[in-house]
Order: sequence, then C-alpha cells, then structure tokens
Amino acid sequence: MARIAGVNIPTQKRVEIALTYIHGIGRTSASKICSSLGIPRERRVNELTEDEVLRIRESIDNDFQVEGDLRREVAMNIKRLMDMACYRGLRHRKGLPVRGQRTHTNARTRKGPAKPIAGKKK
Repeated sequence: MARIAGVNIPTQKRVEIALTYIHGIGRTSASKICSSLGIPRERRVNELTEDEVLRIRESIDNDFQVEGDLRREVAMNIKRLMDMACYRGLRHRKGLPVRGQRTHTNARTRKGPAKPIAGKKK
C-alpha cells in the first residue's frame, strides 16, 4: 500500500483516481500530476515502482497544499471571518448557510434535523 502525504491510497485503483483520496487533490490535479510525471492513465497503484511513488510524493509536496496544512488554513480563514464578525463569520457561527441560500425551507444539512414547534397547527 502506497503512502503519500500521510494517506494510505488504495492499491487496486488507477493512480489518477487513487490520488483523489488525498484531501486537496481532485481529478484535475491528479491528472496533471500523472501527465507531468509521464505515468500512463491506465496504470494501477500496485504496478507503480518505488521511484514513481517517490516522484509523485515530491511533486505533491512541491506543488500542492494538502491534508493537514490545507485543513488548518481553511479553519483559520473561517476563524478569521468569525473574529471579524462580518456577515459570513456570523453565518458560520450560527451554523447557517453562508452563501446566500434560502433557509425558510431546506438548509437541513447546516441547520440539523427539524425541531418541532409546539402549537403551530393551521
């Protein structure tokens, strides 16, 4: 099992798909990494040589911010918004949608399960 950026990536999947298991690397970034290193699209992780795994590791370390560093930066950005008490920060603090979505109905992912209100029959 290959370990890249602190993540055990699955061995039976294609390299391009397996790299997306790393937080901060999506399909586009994974395909750019593979093409820049000359790794064929159909190559599986268990078919990679140690040299290729090392080159992938170095490429990710040099060109991308992933896993812990990325999570820390996102958390700090949200904390900064909350400390400034700007509109987006207040929405984060209250656990409501941040980007202008409606909340009269929907928004259950951010608001949590529906809470019944006593005496609201009509």
